[in-house]
Amino acid sequence: MKRVLTVLLILAVSTAAFAAGSQDGGKGGSVTLMQNKPEIDPQLQAYGALWAEKTGNKAVMKSIGGSSSVTMGQQLRADYAAGEMPDIFIIAGIEDFAEWESLILDMSDQPWVNDTSVAFQVDGKTYGFPVAVEGWGMAYNKDLLDKAGIDPSTLTNYGAYKAAFEKLDSMKDELGIISVVSMAASAEMGWVTAHHNFNSLLSNGLPYGDLSVTNDLIAGNVDAKRLGEYADWVELLFEYGDKSILTTGNYDAQVGAFATGKTVFLHQGNWVDPNMEQANATFTMGYAPHGSMKADTDGIFVSAPSYYVINKDSKNLEAAKQFLNDMVYTAEGQKFMVEEAGMLPAFGNITLQPDGQLSKSVQQYNAAGKVYSWNQYNFSGDFRDQVLAPIYNQFAIGAIDKAQFVELLTDAFENRQ
Repeated sequence: MKRVLTVLLILAVSTAAFAAGSQDGGKGGSVTLMQNKPEIDPQLQAYGALWAEKTGNKAVMKSIGGSSSVTMGQQLRADYAAGEMPDIFIIAGIEDFAEWESLILDMSDQPWVNDTSVAFQVDGKTYGFPVAVEGWGMAYNKDLLDKAGIDPSTLTNYGAYKAAFEKLDSMKDELGIISVVSMAASAEMGWVTAHHNFNSLLSNGLPYGDLSVTNDLIAGNVDAKRLGEYADWVELLFEYGDKSILTTGNYDAQVGAFATGKTVFLHQGNWVDPNMEQANATFTMGYAPHGSMKADTDGIFVSAPSYYVINKDSKNLEAAKQFLNDMVYTAEGQKFMVEEAGMLPAFGNITLQPDGQLSKSVQQYNAAGKVYSWNQYNFSGDFRDQVLAPIYNQFAIGAIDKAQFVELLTDAFENRQ
């Protein structure tokens, strides 16, 4: 993804505005922000407090998601019904935008728009501030793979993963692991299966931006061969995952098992880098492509994961605009995004880069152009969370077999409302 460079003068002027309280935002305003990344909640809370102290505005940071039974969409609907919509909130893509379009502010005139190539746009207008650039494949512990004599660069298809998983499973005691894969598929962790893993079906092996498989499924046309190979991949992950983590584990359990060297692979994105640091994980790690196809694939899934939007009916519009600009153009905002939250910045003026190994792996894939799109957000959140997620969960707990998994997914697409 190309980054656009900005004029240094803008950075200097905006940094000063953060320290003194922007004339646009003024002092005494209030900003309530709701986001869906609980793993960065401590860092966000600290930044919100610092921003409030420096600008004289009030800041309330709310995090929804992770292991919570309440989704972002559900919470926003409840807040809307109660007349308590936040000033800034998160959308994931076009489906979320369609739901909240009447409330979302056109931010085309904001300074940060010229410094990113991944803003959320509709009909030439910019509505969404990209939270970061993120990516995921299969995170691996290279130290453990080395002990097993497995080269991660060979993990480019289903067959290679199957052979590797079988070998690693036979060496569990020697490697000191509880399972080969750390994978979560509980009812509360549907965002791992029906969002992230689902995207393997939609875009793995396709040119970036290719929506052919996605559009076919939206139209109810199912490629049985591709779905069959994908089901093999899901079955493999479930078979070699720790059953407790797989069926009842939360985010902390899933990520913690990998961070402490108890699993060789982790099905999560580079947003777990802060968790790796907190756990003092010193082993070498990186990403390999998903093995959801028999054919070789050499990329991982990279995009802007979500976007901050401003509630245009907010009484705190100027303070909300200032909050977003300050994240891009102040030293404190940049430090929060990159060094504290461990995010890959989506803005070309930001030269800081995160230290996390998984973020560096995403950067390497991105720089090499070995990336596949995020197409899952072309489906509604309700479809992913209420229709697809329970199917994955049933497969994980053994309530259905692989043939039934394929049958239920096929039926879901063909009869999608």
